[in-house]
Amino acid sequence: MNAEAPGDLGRIVLLTASHRVAPGLLSWPAWRTLQEADRVLCADPDHPQLPYLREAGVTVEHTAPTADGLLDACAGGRTVVVLVGGEGDPRLTDGLARLAGSGRAAVPDLELLPGSYDLPGARLLDLVQVMDRIRRACPWTSRQTHRGLAKYAIEEAYELVEAIEDGDRDELREELGDVLLQVVLHACIAEEDPDEPFAIDDVAGGLVEKLVHRHPHVFGDASAETPEDVRALWLRTKAIEKQRASVTDGVPLGQPALALAAKLAGRARTAGLDVPLPAGGTTADGTAVDGTTADGTGTDRTTAGGRTGRELLALAVAAEAAGTDPEAALRAAARAYRGAILAAEGGAPGPGGGGPAR
Repeated sequence: MNAEAPGDLGRIVLLTASHRVAPGLLSWPAWRTLQEADRVLCADPDHPQLPYLREAGVTVEHTAPTADGLLDACAGGRTVVVLVGGEGDPRLTDGLARLAGSGRAAVPDLELLPGSYDLPGARLLDLVQVMDRIRRACPWTSRQTHRGLAKYAIEEAYELVEAIEDGDRDELREELGDVLLQVVLHACIAEEDPDEPFAIDDVAGGLVEKLVHRHPHVFGDASAETPEDVRALWLRTKAIEKQRASVTDGVPLGQPALALAAKLAGRARTAGLDVPLPAGGTTADGTAVDGTTADGTGTDRTTAGGRTGRELLALAVAAEAAGTDPEAALRAAARAYRGAILAAEGGAPGPGGGGPAR
């Protein structure tokens, strides 16, 4: 093979396209290059872009070019476009690099031209595709149900909270992924329901609709200048949507007790309801509350459990009124207490007497 004069080497264009973008949706530089190229080559006869290129009048030759073959094809200053996968063609580029390094041939200009780009969130399409395959092929995952997986959703949510409180960015990213896994898997299972199926697109679509509707200050003509204004708008639109008979509707009773107490107190306060605490508790200013218990009998007023529950309720209500999340506050205190326990264990004599306890 004879080296061409510098101006006659031609050009090799490796054209890539994201598999996450619909075939045929190529950039203008990609279409222009395809239309102006002397030859367009593709090794894959089932390449998803081929039908659209044919429709646009682009002739594609089905061949797997070699590095030497491309040098010959570009002789005389010709431009050759090679359709490759999203990751390029390492075999081809490595071969061209070896030729250039050997010095026995001048190599044409080599250009990597992305025909389409991933949009933000494009990897979510990969996640859905992977989950669909796992659901079909994995002996464990294929047998799971919503009820059977419910405990994992709670567990992953707690692990996410721990990562947030620890301030560990790597853990935060991983735990967000684990929570997202639960959402995608439950949507995958829901798609199989024979009576009321829905898919991940339905989940996302409903969420988008809700967010747009509840943010009229962003997507509409409403005005909200402060976080308080935004909260008021949110509550008004939510009330119109839900048409609930009670402010307690929609409050999950299965959540942790302090969070439940704070949520109920917040709902009552927002609604302007003056609801006395059960007997034995205290108000936000510490004043004792008298009266009968919730069942009207007063039979558990002297029991330690009933008294403790009412006192904790009063503390949770007071914290919520002061803008403090009692669940987070107690969790922070408990974590500090755990640290003190670990410190005490480290300085305490072990079972043998001298070393730290294990």
